Amino acid sequence: MSSTGTPDPAPPSEVQPDLTTVIVKTHAPRKAGEEDRAHYLVVVEGEERGLRIELGKKPVVFGRTEPADVVLPDPQVSRSHCRVALVMDDVFLADLGSSNGTFIDSGRISATTVLPVGGRFRIGSRVLEHEFRARKEVEASKELDTDLENAGRYVRSLLPPPIADGPIRTEWLLLPSARLGGDVFGYRYLDPDRFAIYLLDVSGHGTGPAMHAVSVVNVVRGGAMPGIDPGEPAHVVASLNAMFQMRSHGGLYLTIWYGVYDLSSRSLTYCSAGHHPSFLVPPGREDAAALRLANVPIGLTQTARYRSAQVDVAPGSSLYVFSDGVFEVETRAGGLWTIEDLAARILEPPVPGVPETKRLLDAVRGVARDPAFEDDFTLLVATFD
Repeated sequence: MSSTGTPDPAPPSEVQPDLTTVIVKTHAPRKAGEEDRAHYLVVVEGEERGLRIELGKKPVVFGRTEPADVVLPDPQVSRSHCRVALVMDDVFLADLGSSNGTFIDSGRISATTVLPVGGRFRIGSRVLEHEFRARKEVEASKELDTDLENAGRYVRSLLPPPIADGPIRTEWLLLPSARLGGDVFGYRYLDPDRFAIYLLDVSGHGTGPAMHAVSVVNVVRGGAMPGIDPGEPAHVVASLNAMFQMRSHGGLYLTIWYGVYDLSSRSLTYCSAGHHPSFLVPPGREDAAALRLANVPIGLTQTARYRSAQVDVAPGSSLYVFSDGVFEVETRAGGLWTIEDLAARILEPPVPGVPETKRLLDAVRGVARDPAFEDDFTLLVATFD
């Protein structure tokens, strides 16, 4: 109690932010045609990808359970995790003392923060983006989003399940970007002695490149190449080049890495066409051998010639095959994470109880400027015992 008889002010740690009273701001009237525009939050990464929430007069609380307005069943999300409020055409984001934090551009926020149009924030495994769009435009985009989601679901249905036991073990992670990409991968036993593994990436984004990738991968996985031995990587790639010339397929071309492991000889024969290297890492993680050949991408020219190479595989070695979305990432410092940076992280010791793909995803997220990747994050790891 002060000398005047009035209560002492609460300590700063006890003062709760009140978004409805702390802001004094004058906005110019909306321009003609903007009257029907609204502010939205859309999930661009996570299980509810595509979920769009229109912001209004009432603040929106995100949390793991009710009474949160938006419930996200994620163990990394607190019961009342964060609050978003629309005040005088600005969107404000506040963390509500969550255990794991609320992040903007990979930085944890500690105070009420303005989220600009186009800005993204992460809570748990979800990334949300702030949109300011016409309601008619949003309705039209819902149909496109449905088409993209259906296309993405079909692409994912073609992916093989991980292999947990046996002489060859596999794990993979495909984290779709905000845009549907053209990444597809696969693997299969050609016969008891040979195991094929491949990843292809079609140029561009959207349903066109995705469906083109589906066409190519269906040829590869179905062996629909008359007279071609699927155990000969250079022959497979040359056959694909003959079948998928860009002038006959809407200007689309693709890169591919295709390898065949022989269990008897412990040798890996591979061919890459315009694709960055895959890395073969011995069990001691002394180095990462870059497996790449200077072949042109598929579809550019009918006269392309392709060659393959062979490498011995020590017991316990792991093969890392990935898309460029794993390393072409803008960092918080404004630079570009490189494939050499990725190779250095691959050589770091594994983390007990953490899948290798998850370990590397966390490493990339630790340096990325944006928590939602601009391209698909596609990573496949095969271990040869």
